Amino acid sequence: MENVKVIFYIEGMGNERKALEEALARTAEALKKEQIVRVNRISVEDVIENEEVEELKYSGMIEAEVEGDFEGIVKATMRYAPAVVEVIGPGRLEIESKNLMKILGEVSLFMGELMEKFGGLAAYPPLDEIPLPRVGYNEEEIEAFILDDRNIRYMFIIETFGSEEEKIKETMLKAFFLEGCKINKVALKSEERDGRVYTLLAAELLSPFETLFQLNAKYAPFAISIEEPQIIDITATELQNTLTDLAGFVYELVHRPIKKKLMEKDSFKFSLQG
Repeated sequence: MENVKVIFYIEGMGNERKALEEALARTAEALKKEQIVRVNRISVEDVIENEEVEELKYSGMIEAEVEGDFEGIVKATMRYAPAVVEVIGPGRLEIESKNLMKILGEVSLFMGELMEKFGGLAAYPPLDEIPLPRVGYNEEEIEAFILDDRNIRYMFIIETFGSEEEKIKETMLKAFFLEGCKINKVALKSEERDGRVYTLLAAELLSPFETLFQLNAKYAPFAISIEEPQIIDITATELQNTLTDLAGFVYELVHRPIKKKLMEKDSFKFSLQG
């Protein structure tokens, strides 16, 4: 498989200039020593101060041109959570479905461990007014989705909790629809645990590559199996959006404790002023 070349824009913020400078320097040094990717060039910008911001008023940026196979780039994206990933090349990438499944499994494991520490990612507006989406398509329709719309057909298995099985099913069908999936099949297996319904949900879905990757990162499924096509065609734009979204998910999770502290401090200040 052809190597992927990207530029990572890694942002750092902090309350102390010296501490932030040292953190950026350590990150840059860690990147240079990476084994999973090769760093072609790297630069660390000067830390700047935003006088209008009281908290985390210092910021700095690392710009790194990184090259490696698709798996290595994905791992480095999760490890460094850049603010933006810019794909330089290739313009198009082809990957076998079995290799993509392996990478999706690694992403699921990594994201699952983060969500165990910091909470979930999947959040939706109220779903009550959204009609139940269609479930089930004939083979001609599925073929058109794959060939004409460049969709991927895959089996997606997750665990969920709720008050009752039917409500869980309804919620997840609507959630998949909002994510941009077409739902071909769905099956649930439930049991009661500590007064709640524990459900193992399996769904056969069709979606573009970006949606597949986002869904996998948000839900960290037990299993994911790509049924067709056997060769996945990914454009540079799709890859760029996917990597940037993945980095954003990681950044959101690991920075939740900091955001929580800032919100608590702001609430305290507001109470004092009130």
